[in-house]
Amino acid sequence: MANKLQRRAAFHRKLQLMRTLTNSKSVKGNSSILNVLLHFHKVRVKLEEIQRDYRNLIAIRNEYFTLLNQLQIPKEVKVEKNGKEFVVKVGCNKGGDTLVSIVEAFEELGLNVVQARVCCNHFFSMEAIVVDQHQETTEIKDITQAVLKAIEKQGNVIV
Repeated sequence: MANKLQRRAAFHRKLQLMRTLTNSKSVKGNSSILNVLLHFHKVRVKLEEIQRDYRNLIAIRNEYFTLLNQLQIPKEVKVEKNGKEFVVKVGCNKGGDTLVSIVEAFEELGLNVVQARVCCNHFFSMEAIVVDQHQETTEIKDITQAVLKAIEKQGNVIV
């Protein structure tokens, strides 16, 4: 007898918990169970909808990155002389070790990099201030050609 009462009390606690979770006002056990099943069905449908939206967003993101990778950024090198310093601005497609190649080109010309700002999220861009370490007369044209050559060296590797 006591065992039967314990099972009945446990059943009523579970039923009350189900009513609480689903905000059901039903008093009958069968109605509460149907409300729980309906609630689970709604949750499953909502989850499937969220998963479908997530897959669509991932597909759009992948398409966006594919288009960005196919986008051809023109090679752009601007060099300005500012006193004893040269301000070098570079923009091109992202690829390989472009930064390393450009710094090596500066080294070959005998230029020291005083300050540099580099961004390579979707394409490569750099703004650097360089100074001639030997105080020789380095021409803007020489720096431009050296940087373009460094970019060309890396141009066949696009990530």
